[in-house]
Amino acid sequence: MPVPGRKSFTAAVATGAALLLGAALAQPAAAVDLPRSAVAYFAVDADLTGARFTVDAGAGCHNLPAAAKSAVNFTTANVTVYFNADCRTGAPGRTGDLAFGLGSLHWANFPYQALSYRVAG
Repeated sequence: MPVPGRKSFTAAVATGAALLLGAALAQPAAAVDLPRSAVAYFAVDADLTGARFTVDAGAGCHNLPAAAKSAVNFTTANVTVYFNADCRTGAPGRTGDLAFGLGSLHWANFPYQALSYRVAG
């Protein structure tokens, strides 16, 4: 004799397992081999390639030693990336409110070269 509710519980478990398996097998469009030794850094080229500059977690604005096209952030802090020196918002050479939020545990290629950043705890 079937147990009431057992069929829907079994279906829910099977659906949840399928979703978890699908998420585990999903690959990003451009898989990048991230170095495990880095905590947070900028790279001068896209896809975290080229020369790298470690993120300074200290307070205030930090200008990069060279323009960067990508970054990785394996910290619990968020990093605001600016496309002008001295943490000025806006597109390169322009005023405006454009900035890029690099969240905790993320990596990104930027639409413009990054020139400065600020770390927010």
